[in-house]
Amino acid sequence: QVQLVESGGGLVQPGGSLRLSCAASGSILSIYAMGWYRQVPGKQRELVAGITSGRGKNYADSVKGRFTISRDNAKNTVYLQMNSLKPEDTAVYYCSADSEGSNYWGQGTQVTVSS
Repeated sequence: QVQLVESGGGLVQPGGSLRLSCAASGSILSIYAMGWYRQVPGKQRELVAGITSGRGKNYADSVKGRFTISRDNAKNTVYLQMNSLKPEDTAVYYCSADSEGSNYWGQGTQVTVSS
């Protein structure tokens, strides 16, 4: 079992920055990949960025060049640095972890980009 707790969401103006954190606990040594997803009402949850244990990274086209995912193994934490935020980035952001064939989710954190 893996537990994930997100933090760092909030309200920010367009062009601003936020950093999301996802702290993992439990069977963390078995985690292969972690990622950030987002969801708005009425739409499917979409992948924003992912990172593997080998530190391979991938990003949604809509966030390339603006968002950066990173992983601190010593703190068992994954970060999502979000710069140049746009109103269309507004969503609930979820942390995800893949471990031993199972997928785990955090509770989500709201990000609102508005003036």
